[in-house]
Amino acid sequence: MSPPHRPVATTDRRVETRRSLVVGALIGVAVMAAADEIVFHQILNWHHFYDRSTTAVGLLSDGLLHTAELLFLVAGFFVYADLCRRGALAPAHARAGFFMGLGTFQLFDGIVDHKLLRLHQIRYGVDVTPYDWAWNISAVILLLTGAFLALRAVRPAGTGSLS
Repeated sequence: MSPPHRPVATTDRRVETRRSLVVGALIGVAVMAAADEIVFHQILNWHHFYDRSTTAVGLLSDGLLHTAELLFLVAGFFVYADLCRRGALAPAHARAGFFMGLGTFQLFDGIVDHKLLRLHQIRYGVDVTPYDWAWNISAVILLLTGAFLALRAVRPAGTGSLS
């Protein structure tokens, strides 16, 4: 007896460059938030996400940041896995998005959280100028890396690409 006939599923093998870029950025934001929270908030204990109140409020704000970063990471990897499963992942675009996400989080944190909203500073009791410069310059480097990778990803093969 032969196995029952199953219709052949037609899968859409179209590569989704935009979605790959966005999911890479989502994962990049989550990874940089995790690195910031683990290194600067927990290991070095330089600051909490919100330092303008009590230590308990600061720890609560760190917990909320950690929760958001984990949700972004899980959501990002679900979408990433879906793209891979369907053969729709554009790896070069995802890589570019990852670096853009890293830089976006860091630049947003350095300008909006540190300077505009003054939720916290990188460090207390020292001149923060060198820390601010290092933080924001490294964010710009990450963003430029992502932009370079994105341009390289969209450049058609054989047109003088930098590969």
